[in-house]
Amino acid sequence: MPKILKKEYFDSLVSVIAGFPKGALIGEIISALDTPPPKRTLQNHLSKLIDQDRITSTGKGVATRYHVPMAESEETEGEPKSALKPIPLSDQALEVKKQVSEPLNTRTPVGYSSSFLGDYEPNQTFYLSKNIRNTLSQLGSASDGHQPAGTYILKIYNRLMIDLSWNSSRLEGNTYSLLETERLIELGENAEGKNADEAQMILNHKAAIELLCDQEAQVGFNRYTICNLHALLSDNLLPDPLACGKIRTMGVRIGGSVFHPSEVPQTIEECFDSILHKADAIEDPFEQAFFVMVHLPYLQPFEDVNKRVSRFAANIPLITNNLCPLSFVDVPEDDYIKGTLGVYELNSIEYLRDVFIWAYKRSCARYSAVRQSLGEPDPFRLTHRELIKSTVYEIVQARMTKTEAVASIKNAISDSLAKSDHNKLIEIIETELISLHEGNIARFRLRPSEYEEWKKNWR
Repeated sequence: MPKILKKEYFDSLVSVIAGFPKGALIGEIISALDTPPPKRTLQNHLSKLIDQDRITSTGKGVATRYHVPMAESEETEGEPKSALKPIPLSDQALEVKKQVSEPLNTRTPVGYSSSFLGDYEPNQTFYLSKNIRNTLSQLGSASDGHQPAGTYILKIYNRLMIDLSWNSSRLEGNTYSLLETERLIELGENAEGKNADEAQMILNHKAAIELLCDQEAQVGFNRYTICNLHALLSDNLLPDPLACGKIRTMGVRIGGSVFHPSEVPQTIEECFDSILHKADAIEDPFEQAFFVMVHLPYLQPFEDVNKRVSRFAANIPLITNNLCPLSFVDVPEDDYIKGTLGVYELNSIEYLRDVFIWAYKRSCARYSAVRQSLGEPDPFRLTHRELIKSTVYEIVQARMTKTEAVASIKNAISDSLAKSDHNKLIEIIETELISLHEGNIARFRLRPSEYEEWKKNWR
């Protein structure tokens, strides 16, 4: 049986290569390692890191040099490496990623395959293994026993409203920040300089969440729920207002893909009903959630907004079973898009599956359903802890409004940070402000009187 190498070994390889600003030759890497493997084995390990996009290479043969991308090598000595560790991908997912990352003109055009859906038999076919389903169930289960459907969601309703609206919109390219999203949802105030479509998208998400939370008796895998979710999420965003909530009868194109969805109305109708029927028959809520994340976007039953509908539909079994919801917090847009492309072009669920599992664990950590998934302190927060504390302190001290806070946070963050780290730090500071209350202000060196005065102006 081949030896399974620990993650720490590959991290050490990346660290060694990062020590060579102009790139490292294979001999230099061998010399820098305490116990180097055979040269051929090391080359295989380096190839794996290249497939994971953790390193790159230039040159050929003995002149090949290995490099760490700028985003990973810019950190100062002794500091943790990144805001969030990359989503761990299986070998199958890495292969899918490799194929959908090829130039469009080298990928083979494909159409909709009804057998991909037809081959799935509820409770006999499983996209998620039993071990994964059990793990997610343990992480997502509420700790207070059996409660009526929707009980869990009501406890975190306000937080979920902002999180899911922001993260789902972010995956569609929306540029609102977390605080700007909160201000729009709570006060109805648009962010300055933003496109009106972006505000509409976020408000549509708010309305869709209200449907899931307020009408739990009617919500399920039925036409009423899915079509009305689409109507709410697409409101005022489609060229034809009559297309909101209606199954399409026209062809659609998928940007950046060689996949061509079905253009036959009868096929679309029949497959849509089959998806709902099969989803409703699936007994495991996590399998249900992932099944609709796979098949609703693949069918493209609506003219647009299909992925948004699938993200909300994935929450239906979680909400009705009092499980932690899936808010897509921290999910990288590139991973989500390429995972979905793997379904479109290859009928391969592995990449999207790995994204789904990681995303659900992040959501569980967010809402404290079970504190088992990410127990170690976030190294990014640790690195920037003083800036986070001082920025929150100054915003409260100055009694800033939400609009003023957005500008202040951007000014406080150094331009030298990588873009991904820059955006992550903004999110962390905004989340701390949103979560501030009388019981946690001491860690920001704030007095109750200062907090109360700031809260009066926080709008």
